[in-house]
Amino acid sequence: MSRLGEWLAGGLLITDGAWGTELQARGLDPGAAPDTWNLTHPERVEAVARAYVDAGSQVILTNTFRANAVALEGDLEAINRAGVEISKRAAAGKALVFASIGPTGKMLMAGEIDAEQVSAAFAAQSAALAAAGADALLVETMSDIEEACQAVAAAKSTGLPVIVSFAFDSGKNKDRTMMGATPEAVAVAMVEAGADAVGANCGVGVEHAATVCRRLRAACDLPIWIKPNAGLPKMEGTAVRYDTSADFFASHYAALCEAGASFLGGCCGSTPDFIRALVKASASA
Repeated sequence: MSRLGEWLAGGLLITDGAWGTELQARGLDPGAAPDTWNLTHPERVEAVARAYVDAGSQVILTNTFRANAVALEGDLEAINRAGVEISKRAAAGKALVFASIGPTGKMLMAGEIDAEQVSAAFAAQSAALAAAGADALLVETMSDIEEACQAVAAAKSTGLPVIVSFAFDSGKNKDRTMMGATPEAVAVAMVEAGADAVGANCGVGVEHAATVCRRLRAACDLPIWIKPNAGLPKMEGTAVRYDTSADFFASHYAALCEAGASFLGGCCGSTPDFIRALVKASASA
């Protein structure tokens, strides 16, 4: 049995919630790179991770979403290693640590960057995260299938399980990525790329997640990763606000289980309260 299979043998695993908005609540300036806080404010990063573990998360991520050589400058190996070490300290053996790998922010199809640069950036980040002791690698918030395939190839070279998650927030029914990819196209491509699980994160809210989850589940036999936003963000001056409540979010637990989710948590705007609500919902399911 694969490592993912062993972890999922007991059923659906509850993951964590948002990191960026939680770090902003602890003083991170809007628009600033959260990843650098792994070196400058590790105690605040660890507080976020520990809050999710205390709330009942069985899987937590790392604060490394933008820590690739295309998206961020600095000592990226140190940032990535520290990100894993911080989350592992907070997990204290109570939760698995899946290291976060985000997109480069450059479009391969538009010629903004070449494939070799993208591959090298993902390879360096994956190697640093694996060396620091991550349990698995999560390639998340993808919109371009080609870029996701580059990330999967780099991540798989570490020997760790690799999960790939796309943001479905475009099209008439909000069921396509920004680049126009459908759940079916994503599922087929990620199976061919060798991913160990596929899923959806971010997007437009939990009420749309079950449909996307069901379509991913029907298109492949991989475990499904689901982490929706707490609704759409609203600006209040320079502050970002999300209207979805933890109880409303957790009210979709049964529907997402029925749709085939293997991992379930929250993305932007969600908090440890959302995880506590999901844990409560799972206990009464």
